[in-house]
Amino acid sequence: MDKMMDNRWFLRITALLLAFLLFFTVQAEDSPTGTTDTSRTSEIIEDVELEVYHDNSLMVSGVPKTADLHLNGPVSIVQTARQLEDFTLFVDLRNLPMGEHQVPIQTENLSEQLNIRVDPEFVNVVIEERVSQEFRIDPEINERMLADGFTLESVAVDPETVTVTGPKSMIDAISFVKATVSGEQGVKESFTTAARVRVLAEDLTKLESAEIEPQEVEVAVEVVEYSKVVPVRIEPIGEAGAGITINGWSTSTEEVRIFGPETVVDELTEYVVEVDAASVTATDSTVDVELKVPSGASAVSPGQVTVEAETVVDGSVQMPEDLGN
Repeated sequence: MDKMMDNRWFLRITALLLAFLLFFTVQAEDSPTGTTDTSRTSEIIEDVELEVYHDNSLMVSGVPKTADLHLNGPVSIVQTARQLEDFTLFVDLRNLPMGEHQVPIQTENLSEQLNIRVDPEFVNVVIEERVSQEFRIDPEINERMLADGFTLESVAVDPETVTVTGPKSMIDAISFVKATVSGEQGVKESFTTAARVRVLAEDLTKLESAEIEPQEVEVAVEVVEYSKVVPVRIEPIGEAGAGITINGWSTSTEEVRIFGPETVVDELTEYVVEVDAASVTATDSTVDVELKVPSGASAVSPGQVTVEAETVVDGSVQMPEDLGN
């Protein structure tokens, strides 16, 4: 045994083994406690919602709704962050004055063993005074919803105004406040429906940051069949009875309304009332005429008119009614 201890090669080998043992012992002590996974990975968690911390009496614009989070680190820690998503991305504006600012997106509740990058790293924000203003609503409907032959009589909204709250610059940019009715085509009857209120700039861009109260209103749409008013022209047919001379015709109904498709109704310039002269008698010069619906139209109003004849009766001529006595 003493000879082995005196052997230089034995001593060298023993020293080398002790050096290796010491090296691996130090490495084990320097490694993170509780993990043996030394492999690393990178991960991108997209569209993480951003929190905004600010004074509620002010309005903030320019902050995106989401940002992308880039992580690099031990596989187990990166995977845990992705699965749990118990971290927070935020911008802190609580100590900033009104005006324009460039602020960083910060992170919270992420392991210190991770390399972290947020895209974008900074955002440009505008902090403004919070303003509320009342606006009148403009209700509207796409008239292509109406069936052929029907037209829009009126559109009414209840309530007629809404209160819009937002940054002063946005309130100043409001040009239109609309409640638009949409739905299926072929509408033939009046109806009432709910419609969402939209706040628009002059170029019809929707102003997303607006707070609208109420957000939804009732819109009453009155639909009527297409119609047109035309003058009446009397056209006698047939011959008056013996001893009766008709010098003219008149009616208190000077106009009628014709209903139907626009292409048909707009072609009509007058309504001809045909009256049978033989219907006039010596004792009754008025005739009730049922009005026929023009070809292609759907209705005419009124459906009947009374026509009066200006007559001269020759008393020397025996009338048919006298012959029957």
